[in-house]
Amino acid sequence: MVLRKFRDSDAEKIISWIRSEREFRLWCADRYENYPIVPGDIKSNYAECAKNGGFVPLTAADEDDNAIGHLILRYTNDLHEEVRFGFVIVADSLRGKGVGRQMLELAKAYAVEKMNAKRLSLGVFDVNHAALNCYRSAGFSEISDTVEFFETLGEKWKCIELGMTVI
Repeated sequence: MVLRKFRDSDAEKIISWIRSEREFRLWCADRYENYPIVPGDIKSNYAECAKNGGFVPLTAADEDDNAIGHLILRYTNDLHEEVRFGFVIVADSLRGKGVGRQMLELAKAYAVEKMNAKRLSLGVFDVNHAALNCYRSAGFSEISDTVEFFETLGEKWKCIELGMTVI
């Protein structure tokens, strides 16, 4: 597996991995208003985010350059000390096989080596057990006692803040 820069053509593949509105909300935390989205929604969102700089969308690809995972990295402030992970997703056919953890390890190295990160962070909903376990296995741990709730689809989800110091 390698991490490469996101290509517009990856957007259709990413959308195909989202099998339900619930998965969609777990993935995007309502950063996109409407479900389902189309590839143009991802492309325009990323183009807008890139205007401020410090926004890096990456795609995990197999040995044949097929997209198998995706995430974004972004600085959390002007000091560029913390990099936040977001929009983390793995091809639905590869979930539970270690692909997510491997992608996170590559992304951690990217954040440190290319973005000079000192800290890494991300948010995950408590009902997303597979993602929470994956993040913990990649070395992330709870960093905040702050409880933030998110209501969607008649459910109330707790957002858990995870992080790590890398330098």
